[in-house]
Amino acid sequence: MEAGDTAQMENKVVQTFQKSFVQVQSILDQNRVIIHEINQNHESKIPDNLNRNVGLIKELNNNIRRVVDLYADLSSSFTKSMDSDDGDSGAKKRFRSV
Repeated sequence: MEAGDTAQMENKVVQTFQKSFVQVQSILDQNRVIIHEINQNHESKIPDNLNRNVGLIKELNNNIRRVVDLYADLSSSFTKSMDSDDGDSGAKKRFRSV
């Protein structure tokens, strides 16, 4: 693989990571707002507010699932990029002794 190709692939990987981290941060920000509302509803002890918490908790759980999926995709993308780097490199890897 040429140096330009490697730099282009590394740039693509970095962009993918940045995009995923922005998505994760957005979801975590949403979760912060949801948790705040859940706490307020719980403290109010108003039946309608407590009922609303059921939906909010489901939304929170779905958001957590989305974050887990995004991190799993990131891990997979990173592994694939490392595998392609290893496969494209004709040079033998040197291991440093510890």
